[in-house]
Amino acid sequence: MLGRTSPEKKGHDAAETAPIKAASDIAAFRLTVIFMLTVILAFLGVEGWRTWRDYHAAFSSARDSVTNLARATAQHAEDAIRQVDVLTAALGERVEGDGLQNINSPRIHKLLVQQAKLMPQLHGLFIYGPDGQWIVTDKEIIPDPANNADRDYFQYHRTHTDRNVRIGEVVKSKSTDDLIIPISRRLNNPDGSFAGVLLGTIKVSYFVDYYGDFKIDDKGALVLALRSGTILVRRPFIASVIGQSLADSEVFKNYLPVANEGIAEVRAIVDGTERLYGYRALTTYPLVVETGLSRESIIAPWRWDLIKTGFVLLSVISAFSVFGLIVLRQLRQRMVMEKDLRRAHQAMKDMALTDSLTGLANRRRLDTALVDEIRLARRQGSSISLIMIDVDHFKLYNDTYGHAAGDDCLSAVGMAISQAVKRPGDLAVRYGGEEFSVLLPNTDIRGAALVAQEILESIRSLRIEHTAHPQGHVTASAGIAVGRPAEHDVTPASLIDSADKMLYAAKQKGRDRYCSGGERSGQSVTGQQCD
Repeated sequence: MLGRTSPEKKGHDAAETAPIKAASDIAAFRLTVIFMLTVILAFLGVEGWRTWRDYHAAFSSARDSVTNLARATAQHAEDAIRQVDVLTAALGERVEGDGLQNINSPRIHKLLVQQAKLMPQLHGLFIYGPDGQWIVTDKEIIPDPANNADRDYFQYHRTHTDRNVRIGEVVKSKSTDDLIIPISRRLNNPDGSFAGVLLGTIKVSYFVDYYGDFKIDDKGALVLALRSGTILVRRPFIASVIGQSLADSEVFKNYLPVANEGIAEVRAIVDGTERLYGYRALTTYPLVVETGLSRESIIAPWRWDLIKTGFVLLSVISAFSVFGLIVLRQLRQRMVMEKDLRRAHQAMKDMALTDSLTGLANRRRLDTALVDEIRLARRQGSSISLIMIDVDHFKLYNDTYGHAAGDDCLSAVGMAISQAVKRPGDLAVRYGGEEFSVLLPNTDIRGAALVAQEILESIRSLRIEHTAHPQGHVTASAGIAVGRPAEHDVTPASLIDSADKMLYAAKQKGRDRYCSGGERSGQSVTGQQCD
């Protein structure tokens, strides 16, 4: 049968068992290490908790800062725009009452100049007719041509009848080239038809100067944007950023739809900086403010404190560790020496029992294994099988291809044999020269034949070229001997001799096959079978 039970223990190797003193040293070493680690971990635990507390405190303070800053900037924007809103509403009512066709331009111009001086945020006040032509402004000079019919706000009011104030995207002033935020209203004739547009403009620089007064880090940001996401003002001010959309940003896409005010820790789509943002939508106008502190600036003080604390802690631990290392040094050196000796002994033992060319066990290992496995089979009443394998026409292979190629061939054959031997208890051996063997404990004739067949097929599948071989490639022959030590006198010599005879029979019958004898005392019997 192909199954087998686990082998019994065969005793202890004294060279692989640590002495009692070494075991005592190991125990002392472990206790010392445990004590040192306990003290160090206690230090680290306390400092770790303090560090965690300070980290969260830094972010808690930052959240308060961005929230308060968002509220302040939102209130400032709302106040600045409301003043212009109220002014344009009053002016619009007066202009519509007089009628655009009856407007007294010098008187209205004087009024606009007076009002503009009262509001530092104002860039200008303008009244346009139904064709977009400038009618009156607070400016002393009207540019030529003076027509704003192409402006977005003008086209909107011409096609929409609502009377609400409209806040538009930033444009460049035609009169001064300044960047301005247009705040406009539709003017109607008495019959409700379109009469023109009343426009108040706020300087972008007004908000830029205001935002510049806040003390935030170099990577911080203050933003005023339309509810649609279009940027009106931003600190740091970059002209090319004005007009960009934040509609796909985390705040506009995921936070604002849920709450008009809040905090978000996200990466900015404008510059890729990770910030803690406070955001707030204005209550009266379709505007949003964002105030952000960079994550780097929030954790920088905490990180510096962590470095200082870590340095002190490292110094304490280092001093403590030096003392401990002095104690451990001798123990460790002794343990290393003993471990090296055991490794060297095991390496020498492995070298003595391993074939250097193929990596398989050598004949010395086989001799020892045969004695042990025959003894075990006798005690368990099981069968033991031995397969002897010989590479066919190998001398001719060496003569044809040289000894280096011959070594490569034997190495490949050894690999094929080891791959075919799958059970942990089986042993693949290079017996000598081109001859190999496989020891199969707890295996009967049928199981051994299956293994032999797989080995020969594996060698054939290598397809190693052999022009001096009738088949044109390398093959092997095998002989199988099986014994039951509990019933007959089976010795290592008798098992090897029987397997050799079966190998000879396989050679005689044409090679590239195996022959096996009956299951008896390990000697070949008459009813030999070859395949």
